[in-house]
Amino acid sequence: MPGTKTGVGTHAWTSRTGGHLTRAETRSLLPRLAKVHAVNVVGRLAMLAHVNSGRRVLLTPAALTPPSSVLTRAAEEQAHQRLTPMLLGHSYRTYAFGMAIGTIEGVDVDTELLFAAAMLHDVGLTGQRQSSDFTLASARAARDLAENVGLSSTATEIMRTAITMHHSPGVTLADGAVAYLLSGGAGVDVAGLKSWQLPPDVLTTVVRDWPRLGFKRGFAELWRAEADAVPAGRARLLRRYGAFDLAVKLAPFGD
Repeated sequence: MPGTKTGVGTHAWTSRTGGHLTRAETRSLLPRLAKVHAVNVVGRLAMLAHVNSGRRVLLTPAALTPPSSVLTRAAEEQAHQRLTPMLLGHSYRTYAFGMAIGTIEGVDVDTELLFAAAMLHDVGLTGQRQSSDFTLASARAARDLAENVGLSSTATEIMRTAITMHHSPGVTLADGAVAYLLSGGAGVDVAGLKSWQLPPDVLTTVVRDWPRLGFKRGFAELWRAEADAVPAGRARLLRRYGAFDLAVKLAPFGD
């Protein structure tokens, strides 16, 4: 599992390596990536046949309402300042979809940390691309925010590792509830992963509240730039072995 044995994806690993995978680390991620694809195919086929589990789930809108605190308001302010409208909407949808997964699966999570992580997880995709994984810049934004609001070192590390880990294939609850739901929420929005678990009205309502604004094309372009800038990184791994562009195109959303 990412982070629990190899350390791949954790903030400590990403800081140490810049997000550059060794050949052994790449090989260790490929079975997880294959499993994610296999589960996705089965789930999406169930959606097409209208027999997916999400059709039988009742989820109240209140479960997806973001919390309000000093931390979340500060994170929201930073996101509005630093993200494009396209990425800002993705951040809100990531939180909503992550919370939907957590509610359905009964995951106990610190909603403030999840919301703050969701708001900041893609900050590193804006601006000039660096030679290190984009999530390091996102994690630095989270650290600065945490210092400003007086967040504990433990909570800060939970948020930073959730951010650096969110695009590793196969993130599990063993990696922490915040990391698991951040990755899950982003996966729903980007590639439709786990979308079959969610009620159709939730998918519709979240996109209505936070329109995608050409997200498929725009995000694929950002991801391509990240893969080119960090050729040994996880973005390149997902594009080379994970059919990333195709997965984005096939996500169950209009754009």
